[in-house]
Amino acid sequence: METDTFYTYILTNKGHTVLYIGFTNNLKQRLKQHTYTSSKGFSKKYNVTKLVWFETNQYVNNAIKREKQIKKWNREWKENLINTMNPDWNDLSWMIE
Repeated sequence: METDTFYTYILTNKGHTVLYIGFTNNLKQRLKQHTYTSSKGFSKKYNVTKLVWFETNQYVNNAIKREKQIKKWNREWKENLINTMNPDWNDLSWMIE
């Protein structure tokens, strides 16, 4: 039996001025939605399409809990989290299968 993988992730825009925190079970598809969305919303308004941090969880409840936890953090804590995985804030979307 194949186990689902759930992702908690952070996106940013070109200037790194905005951070978007989310979770999904299909990160590749979700990144496409953020990039090619035609609907009005946060992603389109702030052009948050650059994946700078993510982690995996086996259970959906853990991914949701982590998303909510990170959303409550101040900007400095979020930046520190990103820096632990990706100090240059490169686009990590290439890592997603």
